[in-house]
Amino acid sequence: MNLSNLRPAEGSTKTRKRIGRGPGSGLGGTSTRGHKGAKSRSGYKNKIGFEGGQMPIQRRLPKFGFKNINRVEYKAINIETLQKLAEAKGLSKIGISELQEAGFISSSQLVKVLGKGALTAKLEVEAHAFSKSAEAAIQAVGGTAVKL
Repeated sequence: MNLSNLRPAEGSTKTRKRIGRGPGSGLGGTSTRGHKGAKSRSGYKNKIGFEGGQMPIQRRLPKFGFKNINRVEYKAINIETLQKLAEAKGLSKIGISELQEAGFISSSQLVKVLGKGALTAKLEVEAHAFSKSAEAAIQAVGGTAVKL
């Protein structure tokens, strides 16, 4: 064996497909492009959203709605959840840090306490917002609702 007789392994290489070189090649005529139409022409580029001249869907459908840039989104926590947390950990004060440690919220979330469920423990609750029913339920058992 020497450099003059080195060859690739049998079947490992293929010959390049030479299209558009006449009928003898078997790939002349339409050169694998099908018949006529924009896709068979040179210079064709598929434009995003183009539907062959039909009015495209992004122009057929009307715009609607808007995003309110002043929207404030709260994570809802019910008073029944606060009750369970107070019983499990023996807490009398529940704030943002306690809710984070328990895994109810992440550090970037704002908290709103809602009034679903019953509250029996006297708690001092710190949150960003309270519903009227939650605030009333907390105060009814002698607790305090502190807005941050």
